[in-house]
Amino acid sequence: MPSTKPLLICVVGPTAIGKTTLAIAIAKAFSTEILSADSRQFYREMRIGTAVPSSEELAKIKHHFIQTKSVFTNYSVGDFEKEAVQLLEELFLKHSVVVMVGGSGLYVDAIVKGLDKFPDVASGIREQLNQELKYSGIETLQRELKEMDPDYFQKTDIHNPHRVIRALEIFRSSGKPYTSFLNKEKNNRNFDTLYIGLTAERELIYDRINRRVDIMVVEGLVKEAKELLPHKDLNALQTVGYRELFLYFEGTLSKEEAIAEIKKNTRRFAKRQGTWFRKNELIHWFDYAVVPSEIISFIKEKTP
Repeated sequence: MPSTKPLLICVVGPTAIGKTTLAIAIAKAFSTEILSADSRQFYREMRIGTAVPSSEELAKIKHHFIQTKSVFTNYSVGDFEKEAVQLLEELFLKHSVVVMVGGSGLYVDAIVKGLDKFPDVASGIREQLNQELKYSGIETLQRELKEMDPDYFQKTDIHNPHRVIRALEIFRSSGKPYTSFLNKEKNNRNFDTLYIGLTAERELIYDRINRRVDIMVVEGLVKEAKELLPHKDLNALQTVGYRELFLYFEGTLSKEEAIAEIKKNTRRFAKRQGTWFRKNELIHWFDYAVVPSEIISFIKEKTP
């Protein structure tokens, strides 16, 4: 018997693969709206470096969670889960299908599966880790994470101090690795999910990334990052495209070196995205060059 639950179509895949274009085509075909699960695109001060949809794209279909937050707001994946699930309840009153798009695997999983439950962090541990970061550098913390939780070390952004500290504070509080708390029993959702993934050969993805970074620079990424330099320690700014330019402004890297580092780190990010999504056996993969109408036909065959 066909499910009577509403359907969330999740468009996933590595950065620069064409998810936005496909999501808009799907949303138009089903006369529905789009929910962004790209954690970098939440912030209105980070337009160029996060490749938010263009004003033309945003005008085609109503989007949610695009530049709705400020970098000065502490906004966690838990906050996103709560707001997005509530929004979906409202959207499903109007639409039997909603599209969610994004390359942030943790944020996609938070909506579809619910978040993992972690123990409370013992008093003083986070402050201690922040002091170690300040005086010993992130490399020391990275080594501890690699030794104590090699699985998480492999799949997280080890250059993001907030991610590293979060994993270590859980370990130091509980004596158990961060990954031991992942993938436990989650919340049940009142909707079904259909995953659509876009993929391409690695070299092609890397070429698209390099070209996208060049376009960002032309569009004013350096100026955008310069305006954010006084706030470089904010959690939202611990991300590729900004960290490297902050080092340029501080004299650690030349401009050319910073741009090369952005490309390299974005390629590494895309590799981690691929690792994350390949573990999900429910994703239906399509080559990035497949025309949207073919994917839309596939979705209609899968839905009652």
